[in-house]
Amino acid sequence: MANLTTDELKAIETQLRTEQLLVKQFKSYALLATDAQVKTLCEQIAGKHQNHFDRLLTYLN
Repeated sequence: MANLTTDELKAIETQLRTEQLLVKQFKSYALLATDAQVKTLCEQIAGKHQNHFDRLLTYLN
């Protein structure tokens, strides 16, 4: 792990929480969607935010 400052760690933790929330929201939207294209788009967006979360998490490991 790189030597991160306290402020950098706080920023990463905040962003992790945000990305986690976005994943949950877009998965929920996908479940509620009745239009197949909207459902697929929401699933794709959830996947992108999951990828962001996973990549940010590597800075803490």
